[in-house]
Amino acid sequence: MMTVAHEIDYEIFGDDMQYVAIELDPQESAIAEAGVMMAMDASIRMHTVFGDGKQDQGLLSKLLGAGKRLITGESLFITVFTNEGGGKYKVYFAAPYPGKIIPFDLRAYGGTVLCQKDAFLCAARGVSIGIAFQRKIGAGLFGGEGFIMQKIEGDGMAFLHAGGSIHERTLAPGEIIKIDTGCLVAMTPSVDYDIEMVRGVKTMLFGGEGLFLATLRGPGKVWLQSLPFSRLANRIFAASGFGKRKEEGSVLGSIGNLIDGDD
Repeated sequence: MMTVAHEIDYEIFGDDMQYVAIELDPQESAIAEAGVMMAMDASIRMHTVFGDGKQDQGLLSKLLGAGKRLITGESLFITVFTNEGGGKYKVYFAAPYPGKIIPFDLRAYGGTVLCQKDAFLCAARGVSIGIAFQRKIGAGLFGGEGFIMQKIEGDGMAFLHAGGSIHERTLAPGEIIKIDTGCLVAMTPSVDYDIEMVRGVKTMLFGGEGLFLATLRGPGKVWLQSLPFSRLANRIFAASGFGKRKEEGSVLGSIGNLIDGDD
């Protein structure tokens, strides 16, 4: 049985560089990745815990939670923010780069959402952050950023962050959408995820989009980002003069760009 998460209130501010204000009642807590806290009221206490921040965990559960976070490239620890005052107080979390913060009431999605491994920003305490491996060999070998995904579970609010603008789409049973592997932010578990090779030699070599596309099949809901951070970082590097070329993903670039299109 899933832990009952704290019932937090929130408000999102900003346009391209957003932050979320979470209001906590006395003894309520929120969890967040290291380095995303922007400000907090004086009655909020910040402390770091081992694992994914769930309450009432034994040592084995904490070790498993920490191991899952390590596999997804995150720290073994997570930060907990608790209201120790007598009234309502707020803590503010900022997005790490230009984009949008997406709020999720996990109860509306059956208690589980799968997301890109670096998309999680913060959540109500009681929400669990685990891992979800892609079961298909093709998705595992060539899925790029979508290979190892985070599994956000619980019955409270969670907040993800993605680059650029967000495209939210509901897929009907059997409906398919093909996307760049780096543009997937999140999806419900009912969506089937696979990888397919781009057709045509000229398209593969000169198209600039990489050799593989992600195929998402409904039913379920998906969230896409218009600007993956890897693409943004690559363009900044190329424009800085340190890169050797600007033709991202083309035959003039590295072999790695042919596989992923964004790196």
